[in-house]
Amino acid sequence: MVTVLAQEFYLSEILGRRVFIGTEKIGRVGDLAIVETGKLPEVTHVIVSRSFGYPALTVPWDQVLLISNNEVALDLTIDVLPRYETAPPPHQVLLRDHILDKKILDMDDHEVEVVYDVKIVFQHGKLHVAEVDYSRYRALRRLGFNKLANMLADRNKDDRVSWLYVQPLPEKLGAFAGSIKLTVPKAGLSEIHPVDLADILEELEGDQRVALFNSLEAEHASDTLEEVEPRVQRELVRAIEKERAAQLINEMTPAQAADILAILPRDEAAEILKRIDQDISSKVEHIIAEHDEQILNYGSAEIIKLPPTIAAGEVLSRFREIARDKDVVMYAYVVDPAGVLMGVVDIREIVRADTGQTLADIMTEHVISLSNKSTLREAAAMFARYDFRALPITDDDDILVGAVSSRDVRSLRPRLS
Repeated sequence: MVTVLAQEFYLSEILGRRVFIGTEKIGRVGDLAIVETGKLPEVTHVIVSRSFGYPALTVPWDQVLLISNNEVALDLTIDVLPRYETAPPPHQVLLRDHILDKKILDMDDHEVEVVYDVKIVFQHGKLHVAEVDYSRYRALRRLGFNKLANMLADRNKDDRVSWLYVQPLPEKLGAFAGSIKLTVPKAGLSEIHPVDLADILEELEGDQRVALFNSLEAEHASDTLEEVEPRVQRELVRAIEKERAAQLINEMTPAQAADILAILPRDEAAEILKRIDQDISSKVEHIIAEHDEQILNYGSAEIIKLPPTIAAGEVLSRFREIARDKDVVMYAYVVDPAGVLMGVVDIREIVRADTGQTLADIMTEHVISLSNKSTLREAAAMFARYDFRALPITDDDDILVGAVSSRDVRSLRPRLS
């Protein structure tokens, strides 16, 4: 597994770093190759430039052993280097060649700035491209004027943009000499799936977010509003005109509308409810009222509780017995003799564990849980945020009193339309 000493850094800081195999220096970092996967692009190869006329190396990320503050170590042997003397795959983007020092264009093709650097983050064993930076600070740092950069440039100035706000580059890049373009032309917004638009909206700042959202047609805006996270939903609904909000709510089912309005202050939700169809309004109010019921009324005490000392092998061998008549079986909850919740283990983790490992060895100690005073609304928000299949319920003394499954929370909402 690769070791990276910094969780985030800039492209300019890694370019030129010495690359080693063992104690032997073989070259320097010449570039990083990325491929667009998920929300943020993933670094797939390190390009190693070499002197004395030797061809550059294209080394897969899984062959990188260490990235420290001044060097990169590869998990290779010298004799295998010829097999890596290849060009990067044609569909991949090279951060130095294709991104650095390119012009940034806005949605109307007006030049904004120049990419002076690229922010890279280390997450879950992978490097991802997070932002392009066009600040004076990064420009001066690249030129080697570090002191001047600290004196003249405002490091906190928002002169950078998330990669999610960057349009994909052409598949056949070659020696790409074009410009980096932000977002999409307004005319193209209707062609973007609501899930993808939600990702873009979540990454934008307040004014940009509202402006982009207001440019959407009502049906498309309504579908997109359902996909964004609750924090952004609340911000958008509160920022737009109440008539516009009511128009979007009318496009939803009552259950979907209740999910949106339940996160607003009661007086603001009431203002919107006055403006929507009366039949839909009464159904939405009924669902919101149900959201305030205590989750303990819907949880189950029939769950798997086990001591921290039991071995994974024993749990598997006795699983039929342990899980019999239980309502929540996807997690094992680890408790002390007094019933205090100590940790949680996904059954899949028990299957993957060594048979001799105890639950204390493999459990997650920081447990996301609900209080016995939590409401159905709070439980639904928790499930939306963390995407767990079940959540434990504890009392004021952290004693485990039950659990509720995400399936049951969804099924408890009336299916009204």
